Amino acid sequence: MPSDDILTAAFEAERPRLLRLAARILSDHDAAQDVVQHAWLRLHGTEQPIDNLPGWLTTVTSRLCLDRLRARTPIPVEDVDPGGTVADPVDEVVLADTVGIALQVVLDRLTPAERVSFVLHDSFAFDFATIAAMLDTTPAAARKLASRARAKVSAPVPEDRLAAWEVVDAFMAAAKEGDLERLLELLAPGVVVEGDAAAVALGTPSRLDGAGDVAGFFRGGAHAAFPVFVGDRPGAAWIHRGEAKVAFDFTIEDGRVRGIVFRADAGVLAMVRRRAAGDPV
Repeated sequence: MPSDDILTAAFEAERPRLLRLAARILSDHDAAQDVVQHAWLRLHGTEQPIDNLPGWLTTVTSRLCLDRLRARTPIPVEDVDPGGTVADPVDEVVLADTVGIALQVVLDRLTPAERVSFVLHDSFAFDFATIAAMLDTTPAAARKLASRARAKVSAPVPEDRLAAWEVVDAFMAAAKEGDLERLLELLAPGVVVEGDAAAVALGTPSRLDGAGDVAGFFRGGAHAAFPVFVGDRPGAAWIHRGEAKVAFDFTIEDGRVRGIVFRADAGVLAMVRRRAAGDPV
């Protein structure tokens, strides 16, 4: 490790950029200063070799911001593990000094992971491989998080309800990604999941009540499900060897999942037809 004087000088050179990054993610200048100070303490206390100091500091600062968004409580320095150093592609990117009040309001409506992905990519030009390393996810998942956030930010706040097909596709994506927070956002509090007799015989639950139980059941699952129409309604189905075996028949109200019925009745499955993800019709 360099001497303390050299390390301090190098950190101070990075401090303004780190403050801009943290302030944009958190929308709170005081919290951003606190996060950057935690990053300095983490740097001062590490004994591991650091090949790319700007990238290392960016990773630590972003993860501290992510934890702050999740908990909104002080974060012990020792709990932050930056893992491997990631490249920092944004040294020459300058963030605007002010953010519109309307944008800040919308940012507050994003999940922590959505917010970090969106800000790092759209405001600081991070590539998704770098963002994925910070979020401990895949580049494809990071891209989806940023895309989802971008859709929320670009939509007018009073008219931001998703269409039924958007809710279904967002729910299935969150299920496959294991995104519990997103699943809970998309479920109505009194959501009910049921299965018809044929579906239950194939192993689906006969009934689940409440957002917690439903989200817990779907989290990390549904990998064999594909977008379909159940009649004229957007839904999903478990498809095996080209045949729909169980249809997921969604009821969407006010932009949330109000109910899902697992249907394996032959008459219902005959009405199932494949749908491209993101296709409303």
